[in-house]
Amino acid sequence: MPYVSHLSAPLQLAAASRRQATLGGAFERSGRGLHTGRRTTVRVSPAPQNHGIVFRRRLPDGRAVDIPALWHHQETQPACTALRAHGVLVRTVEHLMASLFALRIDNVLAEIDGEELPIFDGSAVPWCEGITGAGRVVQEVGVRTLRVLREVRLTHAHRSLSIGPGRGLTVSAHIELRRLGTFDWRGPILPESFAAEIAPARSFGRLLRVMAGRTYGLLARKPLLQGCDPRSAALLVGKRVVGGLRMPDELVRHRVIDIVGDLALAGHPIEGHVEARHACHDLNNALVAALMRDRGAWELV
Repeated sequence: MPYVSHLSAPLQLAAASRRQATLGGAFERSGRGLHTGRRTTVRVSPAPQNHGIVFRRRLPDGRAVDIPALWHHQETQPACTALRAHGVLVRTVEHLMASLFALRIDNVLAEIDGEELPIFDGSAVPWCEGITGAGRVVQEVGVRTLRVLREVRLTHAHRSLSIGPGRGLTVSAHIELRRLGTFDWRGPILPESFAAEIAPARSFGRLLRVMAGRTYGLLARKPLLQGCDPRSAALLVGKRVVGGLRMPDELVRHRVIDIVGDLALAGHPIEGHVEARHACHDLNNALVAALMRDRGAWELV
């Protein structure tokens, strides 16, 4: 059975609001990291207007370092989106970022007692449930939306990703997987549909590649897929998925989660249309950087 999140009436109306919003209260989530395999706890708390999304990494020596969730702090790490500021890293932020973006939460402080956010079951459902449970509080200052004015496109081998003008944020995503077939998804990113139809989609990968990555990580003493197993991802073996799929197009829907979470690093809600073929975190983050550096391709409204 797929997960279904039931949104409150105020959250269903959030898409029409153009004022900033934060949480009605704090919530906590704990779990193992996808790459480190270590257990961490994240406390997501309300924040004042114009604060944005900020990660606060609490270090073993007692220091606390703030890392704003903005594109110029992004650092390339394997199979995730990571941020670094003041020499401190926080990784696998994309599922929380996607949930905050889609559910129209602009200002929070996310405190974490380790390097990596929990992966849970590989989906964004635990984050969406935490957000909806905490509630949404509208603030006084208006939201500045990043409206795309002209297309920005990147290609690399068989992968391509573009963003162009559009109403709201819409995504068209395509992947083709050997032995499994072709998967497509197209639609708007709205609070109610994201929580119920997109967030349940899990991270996925080929079992043999996951096992090879874990072995390499162990031998090289690097945090790579140490927490990846059938409880935290949809693992592919030949023509099947271990344990089955939650929905026929689950795999491409998870790519949508990653795209939305990575786009959120622009620091503003984005209004535009995304076309993605075999998108990945590296390409997503490169597109955000290319868009933000092309000052004539967008405006803040």
